[in-house]
Amino acid sequence: MSRRPPRGEYIETDTGNKVARKATLVGTQNIMLGGKTVIQPEVMIRGDLARSVPSSSSTASSSGAAGGAPPNNTAVAIGRYCFLSRGCCLRPPGRLYKGAFTYMPLRMGDHVYIGPGTVVQAASIGSHVHIGQRVVVGEFAIIKDYVRILDETVVPPNMVIPSFSIVAGQPARVVGEVPEGGHEAFELRELYKTVGNNPQPAPS
Repeated sequence: MSRRPPRGEYIETDTGNKVARKATLVGTQNIMLGGKTVIQPEVMIRGDLARSVPSSSSTASSSGAAGGAPPNNTAVAIGRYCFLSRGCCLRPPGRLYKGAFTYMPLRMGDHVYIGPGTVVQAASIGSHVHIGQRVVVGEFAIIKDYVRILDETVVPPNMVIPSFSIVAGQPARVVGEVPEGGHEAFELRELYKTVGNNPQPAPS
């Protein structure tokens, strides 16, 4: 019995993003992907939780977003070579602003790895950040560059995690620092190649 080959598990965009068909991206017009980002199955990105303040420049922004600042109605901005593992959830943080509840953008840098089952509601995540599995990152937390958050850590709201920190615990605290020369471990180019419709094996 011949079967047609199944459709690829991932949709690959012009900029090299690999988005699983079984991922849930709500409000895609408010989600910006920098390129070469992997979104695995069962990932949830809540782009519908955008700032409720009306913006008049939303039509002009889509073409010019790459050159200038992203438009105000971006809910989630993800950099290049990010890896969102199965079952993680990105939600923009929300708060009362001028008497109305509104959401603020969630911004991620490049080479950010988010482990399975992790929930992120940070205000910003720097570049070269590794977040383990089943981590909770509270609202408006700020994670700087070269940070490693160990599995099952709970980062409280509004916590600022300095660069080169290793963080663990419930609630999270800094337990160490990323060693000199340990920065290559944050590169996600090779991991990116192992996923998709034509995956390459990871280098041994």
